[in-house]
Amino acid sequence: MRYVHMAIIVLLTLLVLSFKFQNLQSVTLQFFSLNMTMPVTVLVLLVYVLGMFTGGSLWSLLKRSYRGSFPPK
Repeated sequence: MRYVHMAIIVLLTLLVLSFKFQNLQSVTLQFFSLNMTMPVTVLVLLVYVLGMFTGGSLWSLLKRSYRGSFPPK
């Protein structure tokens, strides 16, 4: 089973690296008066991390509000 996990990790690493090397062009972001130019892979990584942070925060907020909506027994 250990070899299957290692194979999956190697496969995913190769997929990420191929995505990175195929998307070397830069993009320009404009947010209000802020302009930033960065490679596509950096933008995708930032959006992914931001999504993980906001999704986790929303999930914990929903769990806490769900638990607080029922009276204790």
